[in-house]
Amino acid sequence: MAESPEQFRGQSRLPRFAEPLRYDLVLRPDLAACTFSGSASAAVAVSAPTRFLVLNAAELAVDRSSIRFQDWAPTEVVQFEEDEILVLGFGRELPLGEGVLAMDFTGTLNDQMRGFYRSKYEYNGEARNMAVTQFEAADARRCFPCWDEPAFKAKFKITLEVPAELVALSNMPVVKETVCGSLKTVYYEESPLMSTYLVAIVVGLFEYIESSTLEGTKVRVYTQVGKTSQGKFALDVGVKSLDLYKDYFATPYPLPKLDMIAIPDFAAGAMENYGLVTYRESALLYDEQLSSASNKQQVAITVAHELAHQWFGNLVTMEWWTHLWLNEGFASWVSYLAVESIFPEWNNWTQFLDETTSGLRLDALAESHPIEVDVNHASEIDAIFDSISYDKGASVIRMLQSYLGAERFQKALASYIKKYAYSNAKTEDLWAVLEEETGEPVKDLMTTWTKQQGYPVIYAKLNGQDLELEQAQFLSDGSSGLGMWIVPMTACCGSYDVNKKFLLKGKTDRMHIKDFAASQSGQNFWIKLNIDQTGFYRVKYDDELAAGLENAIKDKKLSLMDMIGVVEDSYALSVACKQTLTSLLRLLNAYRHESDYTVLSHVTSVCLSVNKISTDATPDLSRDIKQVLIKLLLLAAKRVGWDPKDGESHLDVMLRSLLLIALVKLGHEETINEGIRRFHIFLEDRKTPLLPPDNRKAAYLAVMRSVSTSNRAGYDVLLKIYKETSEAQEKSRILGSLSSCPDKDIVVEALNLMLTDEVRNQDAFYVLGGISLEGREAAWAWLKDNWDHVVKTWPSSSLISDFVNSTVSPFTSEEKAAEVSQFFATRVKPSFERALKQSLERVRISARWIDSIKSEPSLAQTVQQLLLQEF
Repeated sequence: MAESPEQFRGQSRLPRFAEPLRYDLVLRPDLAACTFSGSASAAVAVSAPTRFLVLNAAELAVDRSSIRFQDWAPTEVVQFEEDEILVLGFGRELPLGEGVLAMDFTGTLNDQMRGFYRSKYEYNGEARNMAVTQFEAADARRCFPCWDEPAFKAKFKITLEVPAELVALSNMPVVKETVCGSLKTVYYEESPLMSTYLVAIVVGLFEYIESSTLEGTKVRVYTQVGKTSQGKFALDVGVKSLDLYKDYFATPYPLPKLDMIAIPDFAAGAMENYGLVTYRESALLYDEQLSSASNKQQVAITVAHELAHQWFGNLVTMEWWTHLWLNEGFASWVSYLAVESIFPEWNNWTQFLDETTSGLRLDALAESHPIEVDVNHASEIDAIFDSISYDKGASVIRMLQSYLGAERFQKALASYIKKYAYSNAKTEDLWAVLEEETGEPVKDLMTTWTKQQGYPVIYAKLNGQDLELEQAQFLSDGSSGLGMWIVPMTACCGSYDVNKKFLLKGKTDRMHIKDFAASQSGQNFWIKLNIDQTGFYRVKYDDELAAGLENAIKDKKLSLMDMIGVVEDSYALSVACKQTLTSLLRLLNAYRHESDYTVLSHVTSVCLSVNKISTDATPDLSRDIKQVLIKLLLLAAKRVGWDPKDGESHLDVMLRSLLLIALVKLGHEETINEGIRRFHIFLEDRKTPLLPPDNRKAAYLAVMRSVSTSNRAGYDVLLKIYKETSEAQEKSRILGSLSSCPDKDIVVEALNLMLTDEVRNQDAFYVLGGISLEGREAAWAWLKDNWDHVVKTWPSSSLISDFVNSTVSPFTSEEKAAEVSQFFATRVKPSFERALKQSLERVRISARWIDSIKSEPSLAQTVQQLLLQEF
């Protein structure tokens, strides 16, 4: 048995010789001084010979004289800050079995939106602090010493001492309260077994509204004073989601109550703490007068996602962060299932392809990573909360469900939840249950999708009566990776009445068309692989098949999901220089009579990307290309117009906003002028029906297109509205517009605004996401000038990665990539290293695409033909 605390340094995980069973925790936050003190006692089971106890603690001052295990004081107390561990050495070996470890500690209510932190709010015009926790992934250790890993599940009994007039919430219901002078002590019920990252505490001034599930579980939404009416929508979705999941997972909601609460400063969108879910205000609050249709949708999806976690994540928890995708991929997938059931008219599964698209785009980078990632240090965990864990994770689950069938899949999931309730599971545990229940080779199939990064492109070509297939790893830089997948293939020909399903297991395969063809000749001949885009892969069709699909799109023969799939695959293949921009423009033209929001949201996104690349690739053609793209969207835009129609669908409301914003970004004069006109009416009357919340972003962007240093009234008046409104969603709309100005000095002014108290640190990404193409250089210069301040102010991985990604990715030359690399050579940190590598890779991919576009022989001619074409 080694004798020194040193042996525990540099380990990725805590030793297993002692495990916590129960924590008794008392915390006393001081909201004025922004500090807290606490005492913890943990019942610990010692299972192997040791004289040490090793647990996590970070940024805490532990009172050494208070530490006791049973009645023993430690002979050594060492805190290794870089490992965030506390090592307690005792004079002799600890007795095997259960003992109690107790200690006192103090800490700071920080302003970093992690651990136990403070968030600012206003009450009756005066600024106040609330105290909030955010522990995922590894920040419970910033609030109390603990075994801060998901597999160390324990029961928690929490007591808070807080000012008597405040609301104090935790995971469990209150057992009793005692008041002494201006302070009260609040005692909470003991929790069931749970992981540290799900413990939660919120202390501040709140009001609530409540409702109940069919089982009688009390559900509340807490908001700042005066905002409860904005919690009604989330409350309704929350209650319906809990009822739905109880049936879907065949397991009741595990806790006596569920609270959902809106926090003004919040780094993520929301956090699924067991029984006390925290949200940023824009993800929970919905106001009929001030919120847009897309805000409404975002609230519904976020609530459904967090509540799915109460089963998938909280009741059954991943064994280690390598399996994070089990939490996030599942919650993302099942949230669409819930919202589809509550709001069928939103066509939610078709919108799910937004998730698939973002997963496919990120996973086509050489700098992507597998779904299952080795995590060797707590500092690496935050970086895997990305589009791979969430979007690719959710998409491969949809692929598996579609392969196994919805009913078998649901039954197997319910078995999995029952088997691992109050415990931890790894990815292979889920595959084992699914395999057992269905008899399908789930493990072999799915391992190819979770343990290796990337995905295939399937090359499809006609050879007489045969369809020949070949798979190769798809990468946006045009190279072919070495990956091989077991691919669940689906195909139909000429109609959806007959379709074929099979597993592509090798590099190549062939199918006889007559096995699945509805018709094999004439105008109607088309073949679509990956029906409804249930598979996480792309398809490259030969010229004959591609032409057939283009006709099928013009004739509206394809499902909405397949129309999306064709345009997304075609765009990705064009970026990778596997097909020409010329052919992509011809394909886009086939969508000119499309009127469906879900399809057009993908078409407009491709149009805006084409517009950006052509500005750099073919400056002399870019005006004409803009006109082609505007013409493509104008028919649908004219149909929906600026003014809402009585009884129109939720999706048409979303479509109006989508198209107006796209036309403004493409520089369509008429739309820009109309946006400015309506904005001026809005300034006189903030309730005017001429500018409802859904259309405001388009009008704000139109105003910013015409702003310059010498004509800055538009910027100043938007900033004034920003300062006057208390609505988080309206604030974010304005922040996302200010940096879209073509004048680079105004862009810098918008970026500087982030460094002031006017913008909460959580909202920086809105400004970063809006930067105009003309402002790229200025934004990069700004980031270099302010780098030291930015790193200090936005230390968390997701926030600092936004800065790198937003400023670096828009560039399109090898020289720029080299300049960026050189700047970061001495400054890179693990928290944003992956984001930097991915951003540089995007720059080089764009540079390669530009070279390819410049050498396309018939691009100019095609653009002219499309411009002259009659609709």
